[in-house]
Order: sequence, then C-alpha cells, then structure tokens
Amino acid sequence: MKNLCLSLFALILFFHAEAQQIPSKAMQIKTAVLAAPETLREGSMVYGYDSQGNWTVLREGSNEMVCIADDPKAEGFSAACYHRDLEPFMERGRELRKEGKNFKEIFDTREAEAKAGNLQMPKDGATLYSLSAAAEDYDGMNGEVKNTYLRYVVYIPWATQESTGLALKPEAPGMPWIMDPGTHRAHIMINPPKE
Repeated sequence: MKNLCLSLFALILFFHAEAQQIPSKAMQIKTAVLAAPETLREGSMVYGYDSQGNWTVLREGSNEMVCIADDPKAEGFSAACYHRDLEPFMERGRELRKEGKNFKEIFDTREAEAKAGNLQMPKDGATLYSLSAAAEDYDGMNGEVKNTYLRYVVYIPWATQESTGLALKPEAPGMPWIMDPGTHRAHIMINPPKE
C-alpha cells in the first residue's frame, strides 16, 4: 500500500511538472509575436497551447499577421509569423500532420490540391518570419528569449529560377535563393549571416 501511494504521488508530481512546462497565454503571446516586424506585433493573431497542451487560438488578430507560439514539447525556441494569405496552406499542413502524414505525403497532397484549385495559395507572394533560439536562451515562463536568429521566407507559388533570376542555393552569406521552384511551395529563402 505504501508503494502504491508513493507511486501515485510521483505520478501526480510528474503530471504537475509537465503542466507547468506550458507557459501562460500571456507569455506565449509575448514570445510568439517577436517573430513579426515590430509594427505588426500588436494586432497579430496568435496560435499556441492551452494549459493541457492542446492547440488553440490564444488571441484573435486585427491585422494581416498570424503568429505561432513555441511548441513546449520541442527542444529550443521556435516561433513564426506569416501573412494571413498563407493560412489555408499552413492549416492544411497541420491537418495532414495530425493524420500522421510524413513530409513527402504532405507536400504531394498540398501540391495536388493547389493544382486542382482546392487549396488557396497567395497570389502575390506572402512572407513568413521564423525566429529561433537555443534552449538555454529561452525562459518561456517569464517570456524571455535572447540570442535569437531571424530568417525570412517569401512564398511565391509556381515561381522558378527562370521567372525570378534567383539562384537554387545561396552562393554568399545572406544571399536570397529559391527553394522548391516550380511548385505550390516555391519560396525565397533569406538566411542572414549569424553573428
């Protein structure tokens, strides 16, 4: 009986500790919007996690930006903000991941749906900002992140090297290049040199 009580107590402590690993709504919003340009942070919509770790809307937005809070289950810090025209593409990816699809299956499904006109893609291009940091530089409970790295992705569906003049790989630090050319997921990558 004593062992059973100790085991139950340890299990309760474990689940309590796990629940404490999810930052508050306010802290998730604070760190998620850091990926957005400063002038767009205040009105950004923010997705994140409730106290049980379930995906949820943390804040409705009033501008064109959608931000994603750091995943508390993943190592390190990663937040992203993107233009709302990318939301159908992003939401479809989340749905397919939830179904257990791998990267290739997700890519192929969205490619087919975009070609068929069933998946709306941005017409004029749309930007995604990705902010990351090492685990030791992130304190989610206090909403503090330091030594961050910000990179940029501009989605330009169906664009090619020929239509843009962009290289297929960076030839110098920070040089923009095109990834997945000719597909629904064609995008310009901009990875600034790390300090």
